[in-house]
Order: sequence, then C-alpha cells, then structure tokens
Amino acid sequence: MKKGWEIKKLGDLGKVSMCKRILKKQTTSTGYIPFYKIGTFGKAPNAFISKEVYEEYRSKYSFPKKGDILLSASGTIGRRVIYDGKPAYFQDSNIVWIDNNEKEVLNEYLYKFYGFCDWNPSKGATISRLYNDDLRRIEIPYPKSLPEQQRIVAILDKAFTAIATAKENAQQNLLNAKELFESYLQNVFDPSTRSGQEGDDWEEKTLGDVVNFFNGFAFKSKDAIDNSNTQVIRMGNLYQNKLNLDRKAVFYPNSFAIDYEKYLLKENDLIISLTGTTGKEDYGYTVKIPQTERNLLLNQRIAKFEIKDEKIIERDLLFQFLLSRVFLDELYKTANGTRQANLSTETMKGLEISFPKSLKKQQQIVKNLNSLSVETKKLEAIYQQKINDLEELKKSVLEKAFNGELTQKETV
Repeated sequence: MKKGWEIKKLGDLGKVSMCKRILKKQTTSTGYIPFYKIGTFGKAPNAFISKEVYEEYRSKYSFPKKGDILLSASGTIGRRVIYDGKPAYFQDSNIVWIDNNEKEVLNEYLYKFYGFCDWNPSKGATISRLYNDDLRRIEIPYPKSLPEQQRIVAILDKAFTAIATAKENAQQNLLNAKELFESYLQNVFDPSTRSGQEGDDWEEKTLGDVVNFFNGFAFKSKDAIDNSNTQVIRMGNLYQNKLNLDRKAVFYPNSFAIDYEKYLLKENDLIISLTGTTGKEDYGYTVKIPQTERNLLLNQRIAKFEIKDEKIIERDLLFQFLLSRVFLDELYKTANGTRQANLSTETMKGLEISFPKSLKKQQQIVKNLNSLSVETKKLEAIYQQKINDLEELKKSVLEKAFNGELTQKETV
C-alpha cells in the first residue's frame, strides 16, 4: 500500500444503518413525506408516509445525515443516492448506509469508491441481496489525508466529465449511423419522396394483394422438454428484429416437427410478432429465418408472410419494407388493446405497400440497401467499440484512483 494510505473494512468506518421498518398500512399513494422503496430508489416515489410518523421515526431510530451515501441492497446492488437532507424516508434493509466519520473518510470519496468496489468478491457475480455482513467485510483503500481524498475526487470528477462527454458524442454518432440507414429506407418506400416520373414505374397495392398470412399454433407448455432439436419460436426470440434462438429458448419433442409439419419454418421465411406492450412498440418485429440445423416451429401470436407470386415482388424487398417506418407507423395504428397491444393479420391485409413494377429495379434497390446496411453497421461497430473503450477507461481510472496511482494528467 502506498505511503500515507490505509485499508480498512467498511464496517470499521461506521455502523451499517437503515431506517425503521414502515408497514404497508402506514403508507398512502399521495402525501407529504415520500417513502422510497427499492423500486423507486433514485426515482420518483409512489408511496408516502404521514409527517407524524416521519418525525417520530426520525427522532427515535436510525436516520441518514445530509450527505450520507444511500445504497441499494437488493435487486441491482450498489445503486447510490446522496441524501440531500430533504424530508424523505427509506425502506429498511433494502436501502442502507454506512454511518461513517467524515474526519476519516469523506462521503464524496466513499461515493466514488462505491462505484468501483466489487460487491460480491467471493462469488464474482451479480447478487440479488447485499447483507450487512457482506457490506461490513468490503475493504476500502484510502489516503489518511483528507485533502488528498478531495484531490482524488476532483480528478475523478474531471475525468468522468470528459468521459461522459466523449461517450455522449459516440452515442450520438451511433444514433446518426442508424438513422442514416433508416432515413434511406424511409425515402425508398414513402411515395411522397419519389418524383412523378419515377412514381409511374411503381405499383400501389395492399399487403393482402401480395401476401397471405399464416398464424402460428398454440403449443402447450406442458409438452415442452429440457432439450431437443425442435424449438418453438416465441415473440421474445424476435426482439428488435433480430432472431435470437437462445433467448428464453423452449424445446419440444423432435416428433413435433412431423406432427406439426405445417407450422415448420423454412430458411428465408418472414415472420412477425403480433403482441406487445401498449405504447412501447415492442412488437411488430419482423425477422427472416436463417439457415439452421434446428427444427423451428411457428408459435401463436406470430404470423408468417407467404408471398403469393415472387415474380411480382422480391422477398428481400418485402422484408425491407416490413422494417421501414413507412410500414410500422401505419401498422401500430391498427393495434388494439388497452394494456396489451395486439395486431390482427386481417387488418394488416389492408395496409398499403408500393414497389417498382420491374423486378430488376427491385433487385437494384435491395442491392443498394444491403450495401448501405453493411457500411452503416461498420460505423455502428466503430462507435459501439468507442463506447466500450470509454467504459473500460473509466474502470481503469477508478482502479488507479484506489491504488494511489492517480495523477492530474488522467483524462480521455
């Protein structure tokens, strides 16, 4: 350990503290004193207690001082909130703090350390609860000099500000790269963006004119088995227009590939999810089935597009149309349901689609879209890597800080 530094357990710095338990019957949905539970910690409260209970419990039992670092001890471990001293109350056991002496370790230094420490070094994985003994055992290295602690905090603040700015720029560039492709896709299928001369070479039809819809089957959960080569595709596997076969995979006996052959999906089949959350647009995801050794079966609330005549419309052009905002904006208008949004394939038949009459021109559009997609994905990869690198830089700066190796030169 560097000269002038010390290592102590958090339990030696102060008592692990929490507020007195509040019973559900003591809370209301509106009121004067916000009561923060683990789900609303660091967010807007949805429960309140009376001023009388607040004053009584604050005077009789443990209560944080202004500046104390409150920690989430369940769910996402280690979320931090600096108590601002305003009237508020916090859920016992789920929200805790170290009642530390700032003459030894400053709260602002402790706050930075909480963003660095390993909450569960013995297991090396995310845990669902941080027990008091777990918190007490965590070791914190710190300089004995309070001015040195302040210096470290100031350097970290400056470095984190620079990292946050660089990350924000990278995230904006990532967004711009994605919007570049989406904008081009929009222009391709939006009739208002095409010239009159070009528009004469395009056809306006309904989806029902060019495709039939085939709905999936309600496979019973009791028939599922632990593992096989036959998987039922569920809506979660289509998340954000990406087919993830390993996301909440559910398998059925291989005999189902024969028994339910008409629901068996083939390579290049186009399928769409029909149910989601109202207002979230977490449905209407379309994917194209890739080549796979698994037998994939079409589940209920997912529909397959069956092109009536591929001499009329290219499959890949249809696929790109189904991903476009031109289609999705109209699609979401047809959804019904209050808490759960549902799409109807019958209603979808009436949605309009425009495309070139020439298959050659359709193929050229697909080629252009694929080329642009490759380039934008390269840009996305570059900016995503930049974001990842900035996160690693932040970890590196924190590691230096708590090893006593931080200098004024730490920057992005």
